[in-house]
Amino acid sequence: MPEHSRNRLQAWLREGAVRVDGAQVLPKHKVWGGESLTLSIPPAAAGGEHEAQAIALSIVFEDEDLIVIDKPVGLVVHPGNGNPDGTLLNALLHHDPTLAGVPRAGIVHRLDKDTSGLMVVARTLRSQTDLVRQLQARSVSRHYLALAQGRLASDTGTVCEPIGRHPVHRTRMAVVASGKHAVTHYQVRRRFADSTWVECCLETGRTHQIRVHLAHLGHPLVGDAIYAGRRHRAGPDFPRQALHAFRLALVHPTGGQSVQWEIPLAADLQRLIDALEDA
Repeated sequence: MPEHSRNRLQAWLREGAVRVDGAQVLPKHKVWGGESLTLSIPPAAAGGEHEAQAIALSIVFEDEDLIVIDKPVGLVVHPGNGNPDGTLLNALLHHDPTLAGVPRAGIVHRLDKDTSGLMVVARTLRSQTDLVRQLQARSVSRHYLALAQGRLASDTGTVCEPIGRHPVHRTRMAVVASGKHAVTHYQVRRRFADSTWVECCLETGRTHQIRVHLAHLGHPLVGDAIYAGRRHRAGPDFPRQALHAFRLALVHPTGGQSVQWEIPLAADLQRLIDALEDA
């Protein structure tokens, strides 16, 4: 059953959904040949515990396997502490009630609340498994546009620094030796008086990766209240981190062809860049 991940099958086995000769067994149970294995797929955890809510979505593309969304600033992706509802997940369940049968309503990656741009959602278990494997294999291409504080010296570069929880501020991420491997490629598009317009491409997908890596270089994002800190005041005023996911490319889960989407800048970020260019 290659449409299901190993972790998902193990979880179902522990729940008793996978049986060997009609009996519930542990994942470590050995089979010797000739046994009969049956799977009764249980209801997914996503739909039953979260409410479908009529929240407007900007749909860039959708077919039987995928939904590609232009996520607006201010929309939280998944319910959590402080955000029990009013999230993208709640909106997806309203847009397509069948997503209640897919874990996390098909969400396979996230954008921060105040980051705008493209996200892909899986509409089926098979598509979700395939997309997760593509993300793990780094065959999903995600490009961002960001306005960094100060003027980056190099036109191009790569940040290869591990990212993990901040040792003191546990709600933040940081470059730490014990963190997970993280790689961000960047290319300068334009330099302004006290900021740099830069395109970033993720090779890995760690939490807050671009924000942490650029701050590590000494050029945190304009408007980033968490990672800029008091030491960094360069660049124009902006009410959120100046980061936008503008291009997304992957292999279609069932068609097998390479597909790509690209969207314009979010309106607030476009106004900021226009103002800098006119200055």
